[in-house]
Amino acid sequence: MDKSMLGDLDSLPEEDKLRMSVMIDQLQIRDSLRMYNSLVERCFNDCVETFKHKSLQKQEESCVRRCAEKFLKHSMRVGMRFAELNQGAATQD
Repeated sequence: MDKSMLGDLDSLPEEDKLRMSVMIDQLQIRDSLRMYNSLVERCFNDCVETFKHKSLQKQEESCVRRCAEKFLKHSMRVGMRFAELNQGAATQD
């Protein structure tokens, strides 16, 4: 976890800071797993058409690859935009 996130918590006792740090780490892990699960579910539903073969067909595989790339690029862009907005809000204070 980025320790700068706890900068505003300096007035808290060390035990509370540690608890907050653990909670933030758990939330980040949970959010990462949610994003991964969303990616898998969405790309699978969009790309896989049949279960006739035990492995993906070439068109299904390329569809999944494109879908995953788009999803990750979109997620990165949203994260970057959120960071820009967050930084802009912090400088206005």
